Amino acid sequence: MNTDSVAGSNQTSEDLTPETENKPTNRFERWILYIVAVSVILLDQWTKQLVKTSLELYTYYAPIPALKNFFRITHVTNTGMAFGLFPSGSFLFTLLAPIVSIAIVVYNQKLELGNPLLRLALGLQLGGALGNLIDRLTQGYVTDFMDFGPWPVWNIADLAVVTGTALLAFVLFQEERQAKKSNSESLGEDDQTDDQSETLN
Repeated sequence: MNTDSVAGSNQTSEDLTPETENKPTNRFERWILYIVAVSVILLDQWTKQLVKTSLELYTYYAPIPALKNFFRITHVTNTGMAFGLFPSGSFLFTLLAPIVSIAIVVYNQKLELGNPLLRLALGLQLGGALGNLIDRLTQGYVTDFMDFGPWPVWNIADLAVVTGTALLAFVLFQEERQAKKSNSESLGEDDQTDDQSETLN
């Protein structure tokens, strides 16, 4: 009698152990988005402040003089979106950024656990959107400084948005690929079952 009780108790304890061990990981996963977003915002604002205090507007600094035609730090302003696109859309982007940010936060809370890469992608997008929004609200424009050859000048927030978008596309592509693979395997198993049934008949 006592032996059965102990065995039952041990079984219950073992069944609950994996779930208990996973709880801290699960709780942390939802914070990936916020940790990444805050990190992007801090780095973005720090680098912009460094540029504003070190370089006069519309001047540049070439860390490697021999490569100044390919890479340099150029202090410019931007009223448009990432990489200077749509320069007359500052007001529209100021309205859209909070809406998109709220949507990302809500989606993060509803998203099933087990999607860390997706949360990373969304965190990069959220941090980038808010980083440039801070500029628009405090200055009326965005500070850009990363100048690579013929490309438009950009900043850390722009880089985060683009990287997050690329990562999001990769995650969605992988999920679609996995879904197609699962469907093919399911169809193969169904065909095999049908063949076995016909053989038995």
